[in-house]
Amino acid sequence: MENNVLLCILLLIPAFTSSDFLLAHVRNIKKRNADNDLVVNGIEIYSMKIDSKVTSRFAHNVITSRAVNRGNVSKEVFFDVELPKTAFITNFSMTIDGVTYPGTIKEKEAAKKQYEKAVSRGQTAGLVKASGRKTEKFTVSVNIKAASKVTFELTYEELLKRQFGKYEMFIKVKPKQLVKDFEIEVDIFEPQGIAELEAEGTFITNELQNTIKKTFSGKKGHISFKPTLDQQRTCANCSQSVLDGDFTVRYDVKRTTPDNLQIVNGYFVHFFAPTNLPKLSKNIIFVLDTSGSMYGREIEQTKEAMLKILDDIKEDDFFNLILFDSEISIWKETLIKATPENLDEARKFVRHISAQGMTNLHGGLMRGIDILNAAHEENLVPKRSASIIIMLTDGQPNVGVSNTHEIEEAVKKAIDGRYTLYNLGFGSGVDYGFLERMALENKGLARRIYPDSDAALQLQGFYDEVSNPMLIDVELNYPENEISDLTTNSFKHFYDGSEIVVAGRFIDSNQNHLSVDVRGEGANDALLYTTQQDAEQTAQAFQEQQYIFGEYIERLWAYLTIEQLLEKRITATGEEKENLTAQALALSLMYKFVTPLTSMVVTKPEEDDNEEGIADKPTEAAASPLYHTYVSQPTWYTSVDGDPHFIISVPQKKDAICFNINENPGVILNLINDPVTGITVNGELIGDKRVNSDAKIQNSYFGKLGISNKHLDVKLTVTPETITIQNGDEKTGFTWLDSVTLQQAGLTLIINRKKNLVLSMGSGVSFVVVLHQVWKKHPLHQDFLGLYTLKSDKLSEQTHGLLGQFFKPIDFTILEVHPGSDPKKPDATMIIKNNELTVTRGWQKDYRRDPKHGVDIPCWFVHDNGAGLIDGVHTDYIVSSLF
Repeated sequence: MENNVLLCILLLIPAFTSSDFLLAHVRNIKKRNADNDLVVNGIEIYSMKIDSKVTSRFAHNVITSRAVNRGNVSKEVFFDVELPKTAFITNFSMTIDGVTYPGTIKEKEAAKKQYEKAVSRGQTAGLVKASGRKTEKFTVSVNIKAASKVTFELTYEELLKRQFGKYEMFIKVKPKQLVKDFEIEVDIFEPQGIAELEAEGTFITNELQNTIKKTFSGKKGHISFKPTLDQQRTCANCSQSVLDGDFTVRYDVKRTTPDNLQIVNGYFVHFFAPTNLPKLSKNIIFVLDTSGSMYGREIEQTKEAMLKILDDIKEDDFFNLILFDSEISIWKETLIKATPENLDEARKFVRHISAQGMTNLHGGLMRGIDILNAAHEENLVPKRSASIIIMLTDGQPNVGVSNTHEIEEAVKKAIDGRYTLYNLGFGSGVDYGFLERMALENKGLARRIYPDSDAALQLQGFYDEVSNPMLIDVELNYPENEISDLTTNSFKHFYDGSEIVVAGRFIDSNQNHLSVDVRGEGANDALLYTTQQDAEQTAQAFQEQQYIFGEYIERLWAYLTIEQLLEKRITATGEEKENLTAQALALSLMYKFVTPLTSMVVTKPEEDDNEEGIADKPTEAAASPLYHTYVSQPTWYTSVDGDPHFIISVPQKKDAICFNINENPGVILNLINDPVTGITVNGELIGDKRVNSDAKIQNSYFGKLGISNKHLDVKLTVTPETITIQNGDEKTGFTWLDSVTLQQAGLTLIINRKKNLVLSMGSGVSFVVVLHQVWKKHPLHQDFLGLYTLKSDKLSEQTHGLLGQFFKPIDFTILEVHPGSDPKKPDATMIIKNNELTVTRGWQKDYRRDPKHGVDIPCWFVHDNGAGLIDGVHTDYIVSSLF
């Protein structure tokens, strides 16, 4: 049709020659091709802008994405971005055809109730998930009508940390398709003046290099990146986008004095980073896990990193190496000066390290602390020096003292505040919460080391961060009668290239003057430094108002206070923990930060059935680094789904156990049987449409479920086609095409059309049955069902069955994680029910919220039909009928 119209126009304008017609026609085809390149699955993202304003290290970032449905039917539009783990989301909204749907930040428990209500309708999705080392992923989707437009806007804030002499802002760039108007814009305002500014991208080609515009002068800096459509293409005629990677901005400020103090509207922030100080010598103990689970690549990467670290140790430093497996091995009896001869000897020791045995973590740490204590007591090390312990482990203590609480107490008592402990957790087998608590209790921190090809560089990179102490026992003192709500103001170490930040609130909000005393121990003498600032001086520095967002110092104070309250909460117990939680929660709600104590609820428009999503802040201790796409869930549920895969939730471990049952089609298995409540759940297996002669084990799925309650005289039969309720002699039938909410004595049934059904009965126990539909003409597979228990605690302690026996708390211990036949799935020994089982780390799908794609749940897989895990053998659970 377009060509016909064009031809008519040309016929009416005889001045056009045939060559003019061809050129116009070619231009039109190119335009249509370019337009087609912008549309993916019917959706065009016609604008994406990342706008960042940084004022005094505090970054306020707004990501805005605009899309239009170019199709003829309703389409689902995704807003999918990654943001730094150190950031707090502060706002989200989506605007559809002029109507805005805002996200609201609530206390996590309140949001959870709203979320679980929506779960029962099968209408939710987790919005924030861990996504690699530095980032969390925020995802939301919405259905929009043909030709409709949607605008997504996400705001997050973070305090930029200084490392190796520079502040770094990290922006993940991944639009996944060509975008007509794509732009990153960063404005920086620093009252001290900007000394240097740089920007780079991992995806930047030579052609794209010139699109990064950078200017800075005085207190202001500006960076923009705005590639054209052609510059975004992976090749001249490609429709794929080259924009896929990290965009990083780094800068530093001018430093004419050791610090900078700013006062605005009753709040202050104090930045302290002295330069040109002589470096302190350090006394460093490396405590290394050499148990059997470190065998292979892990131990080789550790040795590689240690050899490079030994190259960097300075001659004024003292050091030692402690190895722990079932036994404790030490390089030297005391701390040794890092002379060239001693370093050569240490290298030979490292090259001969091997992995074997179990994990005596307590013994290794205590031996390292004893050596440090002796060195100080015997004056073997300089009085003005920094003492550091770096411990690396990939597992959990399982020989010697293995109770983590006892280890924490013993280590804290032995260190007694004198040294800093850094704990590095290698891989997925560590108890990260334990490592983090122990480090924080001893003025250090914990860090994950990801088991990738660059693990040695990760280890060396961490050492570089702490290898140059400049001051010890730093205290920043403020007049007590003038300041309230002060953030942490004492620090064990100040490292070269870093910065100490303290913020606070004045008792008198009109106060505009502050004096500060800074004390610390340096290499040669004690540091005593006094500074003062007036609010008028700060105001003069902030005349460029377009660079400043809101009450930035107040928000910086709130951000830093919440961050530190949450950190203190990790090691606190009882009333202290409750008070810290209450303070952090109140500030999170007041300043609208999504933190581990709050959630953002996103309500979608009515056309999307008022679907709700919840955005939580994942915590590092709960993350599983082997599975970067694991969704942050409020609860895990014991379930059976797929072929058939059983997932057993173990909440106290924040983990799960999985097993399969391999049986023939037609077999009926007892899943749940509770003689007290009268509830029974059985499932009948079906197979594929035809037998796969090449497969050792034939696929089988649940094709029929029978759920009954003998006290209510109710039987529910569920197949992939129908749902039938029999109450006494009365039968009621539905299909999966129905949307139903049914309530009768003691029973509630909700059918979510073509998705799932939710059944609550009797004591309050709830089940979700998920419908899996395949293509009707599929040559092999057929429709099947999955079962999820929502409130298993409502069943009695006498409950049994393949699922029911696991509704009571179970405990297990994992020993000796080691490489398995699949390099991505390590094997281990599990101690459970007095049985020693070989298990494999893997994952199974949870289809409760997403029946099509599911969510990967990490778990320990028990082989051979759950042998050693389930009571008896799996054939004990075969029954003769559904009811």
